[in-house]
Order: sequence, then structure tokens, then C-alpha cells
Amino acid sequence: MAQNLEKHILLVDDSSMIRKSIRNILKQAGYENISEVDDGEKAWKFVKSQTVDLVISDWKMPVMTGLDLLKLIRGDEQTKHIPMMMLTAEALSTSYVDAVRAGVNAYLTKPFEPHQVLEKVQKILE
Repeated sequence: MAQNLEKHILLVDDSSMIRKSIRNILKQAGYENISEVDDGEKAWKFVKSQTVDLVISDWKMPVMTGLDLLKLIRGDEQTKHIPMMMLTAEALSTSYVDAVRAGVNAYLTKPFEPHQVLEKVQKILE
């Protein structure tokens, strides 16, 4: 478990409040290596240039959506192994199906409870 706390997590959300909230949840659980960007395009550049062990991304963002980011990550030899968790205010089952088809590892609808975020992160990083 301790080695998982060293994993590099990238938070991608256009809302600084959501990023701060998730960062706090992760830090309280002992995760320290957390980076943040505010859109999918920046996230894509980040994962292409850094080692990232998990991407937690919002679905709806300007510039590039979380789903488009997921498709880029899955479609690239260098990044296709990186686990990705999607956060969305969309409770539509079609959104969930789209994300699963694109290869998402976990999916969480907003609003969420801190324990839900941690359970999914821990399961992915096991």
C-alpha cells in the first residue's frame, strides 16, 4: 500500500475548486505526488512528457473533453497503459457506456463523497 502512495496522479478539471477538493481527499489519504492541469489538451501534453500512474479527469472541459483525452491516451502506445478515472456531472447511461467503450478504468458522478474517490483510486492503483 505504501508504494501506491508514491504513485503520480494527474488531476484534470477546469474547476480549480474540484481539483482542490480531490487533491485534499488524496493528500489526507497519504498521496503526495499530485499534479494538476485545467484542460484535456494540457493533460495530453503532460502524460506525453511525464510519468503518470493515474489520470483523474473531468468529462466536460473546454479545449478537449475528458472522453477525447481518454481516447488519445488509449490510442497511443506510450500512454495506453495509464489508468484513467472519469468524473462527470452526467448521470446519463450513454456517457458511461461511451467511457467504458473507450477504456475507462473507473467512473464517478458528481457530487461524490471522499470515500468514493479513495475507493476507486485505491482499487485502480492496487
